[in-house]
Amino acid sequence: MKGVEEQARTRADDGSADATPAPYAPVRAAPVPAAPARRPRGLAFELVALGVIAVLLIAALGAGAAVVYDRLYSPAAFVTRYLDLLAQGRAADALELPGVATDSSALEGAGLPSGASDALLRREALAPLRDIRVVATQQEEGGISVVTMSYSAGPHDGATTFRVERAGTVGIAPTWRFAQSPLALVDLTLTGSRQFRVNGFELDTRQASPDGAELDPAASVPLLVFAPGLYSVDIDTPIATSAGVAVLADTPQARTPVAIEAQPTPEFVDVVQTQVSGFLDECATQQVLQPTGCPFGFVVHNRITAAPEWSIATAPTIAVEPDGAGWTIPRTDAVAHIRVDVRSLFDGSVRHVDEDVPFSFTGTIEILPDGAASIQLTPVD
Repeated sequence: MKGVEEQARTRADDGSADATPAPYAPVRAAPVPAAPARRPRGLAFELVALGVIAVLLIAALGAGAAVVYDRLYSPAAFVTRYLDLLAQGRAADALELPGVATDSSALEGAGLPSGASDALLRREALAPLRDIRVVATQQEEGGISVVTMSYSAGPHDGATTFRVERAGTVGIAPTWRFAQSPLALVDLTLTGSRQFRVNGFELDTRQASPDGAELDPAASVPLLVFAPGLYSVDIDTPIATSAGVAVLADTPQARTPVAIEAQPTPEFVDVVQTQVSGFLDECATQQVLQPTGCPFGFVVHNRITAAPEWSIATAPTIAVEPDGAGWTIPRTDAVAHIRVDVRSLFDGSVRHVDEDVPFSFTGTIEILPDGAASIQLTPVD
């Protein structure tokens, strides 16, 4: 057998065609080297990176939540909402915010008149605000937040501090209300008119006062206003006018007195002049020594022989001054002229009188509900 095997190997080595192939021998796969184990240092780095990312995400969420709180749910956001409504002229919506509207008992508690009028708490009486910014927010005891805001009202820059308290929650979001109403008060006294304007909005003191038509013309009228707000008060009617008085209401529940004295319009003075001159001319038509209801007359101690004749030698120049809700005519001088024959009771002689009769008078002018002027003259010595 050994010889046969050697011969077979010899043929195979020679490459002859009849060589017998060697039996199949299985090939073993080379072993794959095992992956090296992770080093503890790489795992620690990844854990640290994940921790940093988690911290950054939490910080971002916290910062976002803080921004949302500041802009939507903080006390400053609540006050900013109030000022934005005033800036847009949305008076009715501003009044709906918790703690803005007030009642008579709250007014009395703040030292304000319980019958103060709300006639100016409307769009037509508002002047615009701009450049609204939060200046500071502080916490007081009792859960009160003190919010200071800055703004511009007309040509004026101002700042107002508000007191805000927690009202409740909506879901997880807090809600707020004014702990002190932001309304203020203007105490208005008019002389020479019952009508006035506030930022162009026309009012009558009898409409704004609970006393109505019974209002004392010299009494002031308390008017509630939004704070902050710029209020320009003036008089502009066919008979009266005044310079404007600007009031910057910048302190909640503060009381600001405003007194305005009207001046008569030239047209009104002309009307009074015409009526007084016409009245005196009518007086001169009375052929008596003492014309009825007139500021002049003539006294004789004898008997007249015929009806006297009157005329106005020097017509008065009328001035008009404010007095309460009406007007007065200050002391005014004029001259009448009389012609009359007087018979002496002693000797029967007749003396012809032809002379000037100086006289003076004052007057009151009442403006009637229909706008007409009722003038009453009173003679003075």
